[in-house]
Amino acid sequence: MELPGLEPPAGVERPDEVYSHSRLSAFESCPQKFQYRYVWKLPAESESIEGFVGKRVHEVLERLHRAADAGRVPALPKVLWRYGQLFDEAYDARRVRIVREGTPLGFYRELGEHCIANYYHDRYPFDGDETLALEERVTVDLDGSGRYRLQGFVDRIARSRDGAIEIQDYKTGARVPSQAQADEDRQLALYQLAIQQGDPGARYGEGRPVRLVWHYLRKGRTLVSTRTPSQLDALRGKTRELIDRIRGERVFAPKPSTLCGWCEYREGCPANPERRPDQLPYARPAATAAPPRRPKTPPPPDPGQLALRFMS
Repeated sequence: MELPGLEPPAGVERPDEVYSHSRLSAFESCPQKFQYRYVWKLPAESESIEGFVGKRVHEVLERLHRAADAGRVPALPKVLWRYGQLFDEAYDARRVRIVREGTPLGFYRELGEHCIANYYHDRYPFDGDETLALEERVTVDLDGSGRYRLQGFVDRIARSRDGAIEIQDYKTGARVPSQAQADEDRQLALYQLAIQQGDPGARYGEGRPVRLVWHYLRKGRTLVSTRTPSQLDALRGKTRELIDRIRGERVFAPKPSTLCGWCEYREGCPANPERRPDQLPYARPAATAAPPRRPKTPPPPDPGQLALRFMS
């Protein structure tokens, strides 16, 4: 299996050459975790309860907006009931791990309900802007050469009443950054590059102002930021430099931190002080054939049908 940075034989496409904010962040937080996930492609052994709850909240907010866009805003109890159903259907105690000892599962279930209720009360009756896309896959080529391709999935893209395009993101964590930190955020700014210069740009209206919006659902707070053309150019350059650094990496050393307790690869990581003596450390798997292409994302369901699901 080739390491990032090694050129494949001529004419052979390397399927892992599309980067993302998550992939870049994994390398920055712990190069060894990056190696496990993206170089060795080891399957994750577990999922944190925080990540699990976040996925369920995102799912139900997508359904909520599709129903609202169809003109049928469900009552909050119905939305919370749907969240509970999705939670129960997806929860697997063998895989979902509660890191904070002594915290009951019900606490996290209620946390998701709290996040949804905060968003519902803040946005009701959901007519303050126009939904343009939900869970939209966006792509961008940072220099036009094909060497620095990125993709991402935007929670929601909307057109506000003043005509600006908003790239919206839902956060379920407890931490709310400062405005200065939001103004330095990379993820949504990369999404802005994608919708302004990538494939879907024309669909949202080229030349319109763009706002980056974070909904911190647990605290009921919203942060908004904008980027100048020069800031976006600087981001483009810094991101290319980071990708080059990743491609040139050969060691992938661990970077222990407080985040290790939530890592899905902690069981076999040599840097984990709590690793069981009988648990062998992860090793590079034997070379295998290139993985199949990721299937195309299916078209979004009919908004009217989703609205009816809430009512059923």
